[in-house]
Amino acid sequence: MFDPNPPLLPVHRPDGYPRLEDLGVIGDGATVALVGVDGSIPWLCLPHFDAEPVLAGLLDNQRGGHFTVTAQDLREARQHYIPDTAVLVTELRTTTGLLQITDAVVVRSGADLTDDAPAGRAELVRSARVLNGTIRLDIDLRPRDSGQIRAALDGLEIRPSRRPDLRLHLRANRPLASLPVAFDLNEGEHVDLVLSWGRVHRHHRFNAEDMLATTADAWRRWMAHFTYSGPQEPLVRRSAITLKLCDDWVNGALVAAPTSALPAPIGGVRNWDYRYAWVRDAAFTVFAMRRIGFKNEADAFLGWVLDAFEASRQPRIMYTLGGGPVPDEVEDPDLEGYRASSPVHWGNGAADQRQHDVYGEVLDCADQWVRAGGELQPALWAQLRGLADAAEWAWREPDQGIWEMRSDGRVFTYSAAMCQVALDRAAALGEKLGLPAPVARWRSAATELTRQILERSWDEKAQTLSAHLDGGGVLDASLLALPLRRVIPATHPRMVATTSAVAQRLSAGDGLLYRYLHQDSPDGIEGDEGAFVLCSFWLVENLVRQGHLEQAHELYSSLCARTSTLGLLSEQIDPATGTFIGNFPQAFSHIGIIASGVSLTRATTSTTA
Repeated sequence: MFDPNPPLLPVHRPDGYPRLEDLGVIGDGATVALVGVDGSIPWLCLPHFDAEPVLAGLLDNQRGGHFTVTAQDLREARQHYIPDTAVLVTELRTTTGLLQITDAVVVRSGADLTDDAPAGRAELVRSARVLNGTIRLDIDLRPRDSGQIRAALDGLEIRPSRRPDLRLHLRANRPLASLPVAFDLNEGEHVDLVLSWGRVHRHHRFNAEDMLATTADAWRRWMAHFTYSGPQEPLVRRSAITLKLCDDWVNGALVAAPTSALPAPIGGVRNWDYRYAWVRDAAFTVFAMRRIGFKNEADAFLGWVLDAFEASRQPRIMYTLGGGPVPDEVEDPDLEGYRASSPVHWGNGAADQRQHDVYGEVLDCADQWVRAGGELQPALWAQLRGLADAAEWAWREPDQGIWEMRSDGRVFTYSAAMCQVALDRAAALGEKLGLPAPVARWRSAATELTRQILERSWDEKAQTLSAHLDGGGVLDASLLALPLRRVIPATHPRMVATTSAVAQRLSAGDGLLYRYLHQDSPDGIEGDEGAFVLCSFWLVENLVRQGHLEQAHELYSSLCARTSTLGLLSEQIDPATGTFIGNFPQAFSHIGIIASGVSLTRATTSTTA
């Protein structure tokens, strides 16, 4: 549970790995580092989110690499963020003293996070200070598969063996002759470290305190745009910062998560690379960020989606952050995987799947772009018009669906619904802007498609809409998104019945939901999975729209209580243990926190006005 002032607790490392709940995230809009409650950094991709990781100890605690600053004889630890920032504080208690480590990926002095220019300095600062007693401080930096270390400038130069293109420079306020190294520190003494991977700032004054202060100040200035006032406000604030950490500040794209190959569940093979931008995330992200005050981020992501689509000249479900094709999926034979969960994957094999929902995702982005004051150039409109024409027929064909099944395709209800979105949004754009378009035909096709969904996916015996248009009563939590995409009202009797069916039959207990049941919907992948966090937030929004505010508030509170003490969430939760599984932190989960909070606030306000 989110706790701004958590207690000091023993450190747990099951199978020698940190729990995902015990990791904090810091970043600068180009990459992130995950920081363990024990002072280790077991994950860092340089120089960008989707580059090969320099530190991958999260995927192999022996060979993956780490940057560790910790206290010998560690007994207890805790973490918290400096409020409204991505500056992380870790406290470590030993039998002899208390150590405080302050970590941040540096944002350059004077930069606002909403500037068009890159705000990062390609530097990670770690400041370790003894608060009381005495501490034996251990420091080690070991890239994946090690590398060459030599004295250089005022510190050490490290050239990772797997990344000859990359030069790391480690500076300190104390002499560094080699690694690992240890220092004996008394109360008030400190060791400051700066890891650089871009241009070496050899003529910059070394002042870790200033670097941390200016970084915190930049985050606070960005958070001054925050406008939300409602349930779980501190957690919504933290979710906004977490989404910003998943944001590419240069391109405007958003990674689904800044990690790869974290398993769901532990020991399983569902270990995918999420360090790319999914088009379907766009509409949900834009809704969430715009409604809590971050218009610039919303507009930047919309612009990125349309630019990527226009440049590729075809609707891809995901892109690299630069708008290019996602690399082919490969297995890494050298890493054992998180808690021995192999294989480790780089790239994503779902990138070239047929997923018909992308038609609606792109056109919904275009609609939101225009609503926000953007313009559509004739060349882009010609491509968008082609998407609408394709959607008019594509829904009849099988695809792999929103959950990217790796089995034979089906005619998924959600995919058909997003084709309806494509037609509806295209008709609205054509009419509003007076663009050349068969508006009447599209609108008629959208109406007919809604009828087809309500009739063909309805299972009278099961009293629910089904995952597929051939009915059969097979459930899928993606059905909860139909009201959110304005396809079927949440109050429609068949949607009310479906909401109830999903809540009961896909329940993983205590408000958690499975995406689908594997015995009913084989997906071509071995094993089961955990509860998918976003689906439960979709249930909250349906309950709100159906007027069940007390039930919605209770569910929302229970879901928010599942966050880590830092206010972070993974993709999935293991229902049996409550532990985080899947990639982390997951943007979709934090979008759920924000969007559900906004819906609850609006509904509560309207009923009390």
